[in-house]
Parts: sequence; C-alpha cells; structure tokens
Amino acid sequence: MNVVNIDDPRLTAMGLLSEVQAGLAARMQPVFGAAGLSEIDFETLLRLGRSPRQSLRMSDLAGQTGLSTSGVTRVVDRLERDGLVARVACAVDRRASYATLTDAGREKLDLVLPQHLEDIDKCLTSLLSAAELEAFLATLRTIRDVVRPCATAGAVEAECPAQP
Repeated sequence: MNVVNIDDPRLTAMGLLSEVQAGLAARMQPVFGAAGLSEIDFETLLRLGRSPRQSLRMSDLAGQTGLSTSGVTRVVDRLERDGLVARVACAVDRRASYATLTDAGREKLDLVLPQHLEDIDKCLTSLLSAAELEAFLATLRTIRDVVRPCATAGAVEAECPAQP
C-alpha cells in the first residue's frame, strides 16, 4: 500500500496559492461590482487595454482569459451591449474578428483602476520588498508559462490590425 504524506509541501503550496487567489478575488469584487463589472469583464477590458491597438483576435482573447471560444463570445457580447467593446472583422481574413476596447471601455478602466491598484498594493505588492516582488513575478511567470501557455496570445502586434 502506497502511503501519501498528507503534510507534503506540494499540497501546502497548492493550498496556499488557492487561498491567496480566492482571498484576492473576494477583496477585488466590490470595486468591480460597483462599476457594474464581473471579474471576467474586468479581466477582458484590462487585457484589451494592455494589447496592441487595444484589440485582440477573439481566439487570442479566449487563450489569454482561459475561456472557451463560446465563453469569450458571451463575455464580448455582453461588453459590446454595454458599449465597452466593439467587435471588428478582419479585412484580410473573414474568419477572424477582433474585440476592441471602445472609448467607453477605456473610461470604465480609468474609473476602476485607481481603486483596484490601491487594493493590489494593500493586499499584495506592499507586503513584499522590491527584490521579493521581482522574484515573485518571475516565479509566477514560470508557472504560468507551463499551466497557461496561451496567456500571452496576441501580445505582439497582430497581422491584421482591427480598426475601431
């Protein structure tokens, strides 16, 4: 019989990571909710805002957010109805479409980001020295690149830039 060590540090690492993620999400939700956004709405707007031309191919947006193609379509549909995102067809590839941040979407980000950054600082970054933060970010990127290799899909200029 194979005996498993219930105190295995791998279990502790996974548990701590899960607890931290859940705690941070709970701390951030009131700010998103006050702006009429869900966590995935905010993540979508932020990823578009940080992308070249504030636009991403729908498939790249799905990869970055970890949503399925239909899941990202539902999020973009909702954000489009709210005027925060526009869907733009690619002029050279009719199969491709892009989600593009609108001026209203940028304004929504500008509204939410100051408090969000303050919350991040209070609950995370201010707890670490500059060297610890640098090492922490490098470690997270190493792990992210293994578990979500598509998380940076479309981060470089697209071949078919969307025009809002």
